[in-house]
Amino acid sequence: MLRAATTAFAEALMPRPILDESRIHPAIRDRIASHNADIVGEVQQAIAAHPVVVVGMRQNPFPRQARRALAAAGVACHYLEYGSYMSQWRRRNALKMWTGWPTFPMVFVKGQLVGGASDLQRLIDSGELRQLLG
Repeated sequence: MLRAATTAFAEALMPRPILDESRIHPAIRDRIASHNADIVGEVQQAIAAHPVVVVGMRQNPFPRQARRALAAAGVACHYLEYGSYMSQWRRRNALKMWTGWPTFPMVFVKGQLVGGASDLQRLIDSGELRQLLG
């Protein structure tokens, strides 16, 4: 009941299609809920513990770009790295499904997903990042 209310509330704010739990057979619900839950849990713990978290992967220049932009702005961040283009992509897919964000990095500020490297740079340039950090 709570999940349905939360889903309805979220859909009212941002119409992102997510398969309703009532349309998932009970025999597979636990399998779906636990699929790569460790990586999602690790990111959830990090964003609860750190004001700024960057989630990325090796060989991708954009996570590095985001960390450099934060450093230049004098903002510390916690960095989590999951594999490279050819490794751990299935695990990273769980993060994409969880957030709805299709690319890396995923930048979180005070628990809120703010986007990727270019989105972060816009927040820095506009001064909004400082406002979000208080």
